[in-house]
Amino acid sequence: MAFLPNSLTEPDGSATIRVLSYNIRSMRDDTAALARIISACDPDLVLIQEAPRFFRWRKKLARLARAANLVTLTGGATAAGPAILCNLRATVERTEDVLLPLTPGLHRRGFATAVVHFGGARIGVLSCHLSLEKHERHEQGGMLLDRLAGLDTPHAIAGGDLNERPTGPTFQRLAGHLQDCRATVPWGGEHTWIQDEPHRRIDAIFATEGIEVLGCGVPLGQPGVTQTDLRAATDHLPVLAALRLPAAQ
Repeated sequence: MAFLPNSLTEPDGSATIRVLSYNIRSMRDDTAALARIISACDPDLVLIQEAPRFFRWRKKLARLARAANLVTLTGGATAAGPAILCNLRATVERTEDVLLPLTPGLHRRGFATAVVHFGGARIGVLSCHLSLEKHERHEQGGMLLDRLAGLDTPHAIAGGDLNERPTGPTFQRLAGHLQDCRATVPWGGEHTWIQDEPHRRIDAIFATEGIEVLGCGVPLGQPGVTQTDLRAATDHLPVLAALRLPAAQ
């Protein structure tokens, strides 16, 4: 398997970045394995789902970021679980954590969002973890698209745990407006949930038109990413994408 391109900034201001989306199950598993996987993927942005939300959650998330040579950008308990980590290539313009409407009896959901710059590229970023209930999930898909548009950036990236396969209505709703990066340029592994049968892809990274997808998938075979660590880190597999961002006009 060919490796994804490394991050770089071109003389014209365009930038190639690596984006990782990962459900970390509240760091209830092997956090050292989790940090090794994230670090081995060498991401510029990490879209986290199920970040710690309770006692000393900020310290736990900061500890993970530090172990992976990253910093906490936004999210966590203030977004009901989604969070964003970044490296020092990112220049942060603004952040906002958004809580979605609460359906009685269901888990509170939210979005972690930011506007960042890489070189001359300005992009919106959103991390999400959508509902297990199909009707609420479909409404949240619409809210995601509205929120992404509301970031008012030339280009945007969204990623997370959709709790739905690519054939589902919410996944299709998002893919109808955004590039499903894995479907656009498949790379690495496909399935992100392998804890039971059938194995399935329920985690994804999306990008607006104008962003060039260089490859996207589960980083199987990535140097430093081992099957032992993948099994120990959490109950999901990560999704890694390499994206080329055009410079702002």
